[in-house]
Amino acid sequence: MSEVTTTLDEKENVSLLVLFITFLKIGSTAFGGFMALISVVQNYVVERKKLISHSVMMDGISLATILPGPVAVNVVAYAGYQIRGLAGALVCTIAVIIPSFLLIVGLSYAYFTWGEIPSVSHIFNGFQPAVAAIILMAAVNMSRKTLSTYPQYALTILSMLALILVGGFYITLAIIVVSGVAGYLMYRSDNKEKVIEKKKIDKKQLAIPAMGISALVALIVFPLLKTSASVGIKLFTTFSGMSLLLFGGGYVFIPLIQEVVVDTHGWVSHREFIDGIALGQITPGPILISATFIGYKVAGIAGALAATIGIFTPPAILMLVCTSLLDTIRSSAVIKAVLQGIRCGVIGMIAAAAFVVINSSEPTIISALIFTAAMVALMKFKLEVVWIIPVAGLIGFVLY
Repeated sequence: MSEVTTTLDEKENVSLLVLFITFLKIGSTAFGGFMALISVVQNYVVERKKLISHSVMMDGISLATILPGPVAVNVVAYAGYQIRGLAGALVCTIAVIIPSFLLIVGLSYAYFTWGEIPSVSHIFNGFQPAVAAIILMAAVNMSRKTLSTYPQYALTILSMLALILVGGFYITLAIIVVSGVAGYLMYRSDNKEKVIEKKKIDKKQLAIPAMGISALVALIVFPLLKTSASVGIKLFTTFSGMSLLLFGGGYVFIPLIQEVVVDTHGWVSHREFIDGIALGQITPGPILISATFIGYKVAGIAGALAATIGIFTPPAILMLVCTSLLDTIRSSAVIKAVLQGIRCGVIGMIAAAAFVVINSSEPTIISALIFTAAMVALMKFKLEVVWIIPVAGLIGFVLY
């Protein structure tokens, strides 16, 4: 095999403490949305440390894209699972969320105490071009290892253009479906020759996934029942149920969460909800960290914890359940062919995300210089991305 793979011994050499510190650092600097976080994780576990092979990582990103929940956090859970099993998934997920959680709790305290949102616009003017460079470089690296034929390039470019020119949840879903079908049509015959042995699914292997899915279904149904549960449990089950209905990213989720927390429960006012979403966007984590803001308003630190655990845990569990099944059926010629096609679509979506971030940056010479410097640092000096974003933010703070 020409592609770098990781042996079991190499994975075991990565301690949980090292994983925790690494993903804590990633969670502290991954500003710019879920694609930025995914790009940072991909840079670390695939490009730099080679803890996961490129194809395995791409399968994880593809799987996270078609499942409910925050895509970036699901990818983190997947990466941790591939490196150190369930313990790795737990450690990496907690570590990457902690920085955003602590920051949003601090901002929530300031907001509900003084009614103001700290101004950080100058810093974010520096962040954006650097984030665009990181995402673009991730797309370039993935393209080098995945794309080799004209149909693959065409599928990637069409996916990118569809997301840039039209966008939205349904386009994202269409890209995944069309890419999967195209992969099946193009590669099913090739993969039939490569598959030596098709693994049988042991019924015992299905027990844990079945229990996990049953628990997730219960989390969707429970908030619909009339219960006298404590506020903390109510927060947890409500956000858990909603998280399993999220497809298409955090922005698609905003109308649903607003209807539940503002109109149904009255936990926050409409103005507070909008401000909470804004606060979620100035943290390095996913936009769904805004759930922490709502939980804090309802029940302080305990409420913030309940809402945060609720919004991120069920989708991560579902991701791991599907990952265990994916590992079992990965030898299927059909699955291999479909995933080959979806990878092309995912690369196009990542490239489109880079374009969107570039387009939203301040069109100034300073932004162009930051973008160029970030690209040089990544391509020539192979600098870790977790150092690039803080420096870019500092430059933006000083120069804007």
